[in-house]
Amino acid sequence: MPHHASPPAQEPPPAVTGVYRYAEIGLPAQVSEAPLAAECALAISYNGLGHAVMMVTPEGLEDFVRGFTLTAGIIDNADEIYDLRLVEGAEAWRVEVEIASRAFWQLKRQRRQLAGSSGCGVCGVETLEQALPQLAALDAVPLPPAEHLQGLRERIAAEQRLARQSGALHAALFVDGDGEIRLCREDIGRHNALDKLIGALARDRLEPGRGFAVVTSRCSVELLHKAVRAGIGTLVGLSAPTALTVDWARRHRLNLIHLPHHSAARVYSPVPRAP
Repeated sequence: MPHHASPPAQEPPPAVTGVYRYAEIGLPAQVSEAPLAAECALAISYNGLGHAVMMVTPEGLEDFVRGFTLTAGIIDNADEIYDLRLVEGAEAWRVEVEIASRAFWQLKRQRRQLAGSSGCGVCGVETLEQALPQLAALDAVPLPPAEHLQGLRERIAAEQRLARQSGALHAALFVDGDGEIRLCREDIGRHNALDKLIGALARDRLEPGRGFAVVTSRCSVELLHKAVRAGIGTLVGLSAPTALTVDWARRHRLNLIHLPHHSAARVYSPVPRAP
């Protein structure tokens, strides 16, 4: 007989986490605050077998796991989930799912067939260590001049050739030390776009610390990992970063800047200092 899913021992953290200080670039004395969305790693295991780690907003996690388990084809219907338990960690949650024997047998069979395949972002990795890896901190680099960020959104739009044609594309760009856009790569996946940019930087032997990278998508911790590994000293996002991204940027000495639509660029990392 199926079991009813057990309620979690505790509620997930709020989807909006603490308030973070930022300074407007070019005006370091003007320190303000803004709330940032929460982000966490969620490790999913089925019948004790680690399956995937996803970066998620920590709200409605049980609903997410049920939907993911269904849409990933792990089960045919929700009744094949016998139990579901959430366990909190420091920067991550674990969910232990008990599924029907038939579904678990099919899952193991699929894993053998699809060994070596990859997914978007951290989808498909099996441990929290892969989702939240130990990375060496960068050598600190200066923030870009404020004028290099002026009119940047409009310049980016002019560079996004594919997006102008079809939409639904993310972009990653490299702005050199003179403030000129040297590279632009587009992809339907935001992680893919940044990977393409990093590959182009390596191919053209451009020094990633002499300039900055821009991503048009949400600046999540997975993109931060890629930037740090590539030696990019400054990452600019057109969407606000998550709280976890800011924490990791500060920890790894990555300059992290948010470029809002209608206000000056906001420097979240390094930590702004009040006058």
